[in-house]
Amino acid sequence: MIELLQEYWRPFLYSDGQHITGLAMTMWLLTAALVIGFVLSIPLSIARVSRKRLVRWPVQFYTYLFRGTPLYIQLLICYTGIYSIAAVREQPLLDAFFRDAMNCTVLAFALNTCAYTTEIFAGAIRSMAHGEVEAAKAYGLSGWKLYAYVIMPSALRRSLPYYSNEVILMLHSTTVAFTATIPDILKVARDANSATFMTFQSFGIAALIYLTVTFALVGLFRLAERRWLAFLGPSH
Repeated sequence: MIELLQEYWRPFLYSDGQHITGLAMTMWLLTAALVIGFVLSIPLSIARVSRKRLVRWPVQFYTYLFRGTPLYIQLLICYTGIYSIAAVREQPLLDAFFRDAMNCTVLAFALNTCAYTTEIFAGAIRSMAHGEVEAAKAYGLSGWKLYAYVIMPSALRRSLPYYSNEVILMLHSTTVAFTATIPDILKVARDANSATFMTFQSFGIAALIYLTVTFALVGLFRLAERRWLAFLGPSH
């Protein structure tokens, strides 16, 4: 029994030289989605708080759409829905992109986390002290310089506790990747369970891996908060 369990637990953590491990695949999906979502969310969050309706409303609709629908449905649309459109299959670049399950999965995850991150950063921008902005303007900063040197650095620091929750939720959300046949941690657990019928062992080891990764991420964010949010603590 031990040998049988080891045979199906090995793909969780160890590569056989031909296939990536379940943990590595999950971390790759998480990292790719977070990086893309983070980069896109910065300009979108600025547009989200714009006073111009034509700038603000499209971003507001996008965040409402992706926060108001399940990630599972978004993944299915990216993975099977878009590719079923004839116009997409007729375009070589679109055909090659949406035919790849990995591309579709990363796209769905990135758009989803971008929507949540945009609202997090936009909320941090709105909550900035008016005095900070006025002081920056008094020094002659305006336009993009005001956002680049004052508003966004302050907003990103203040967003750390809320963004850490989004990262953890995104980690847990990667479990739907098996829908697109991506061999992440959960798919390895499902394959092991199907082959061995050892449900508790198969999904238990997957749960322990997720718990360990979550613990590590929480620790990293706590260190970041101590470093960049120390000025918000009580003065002695």
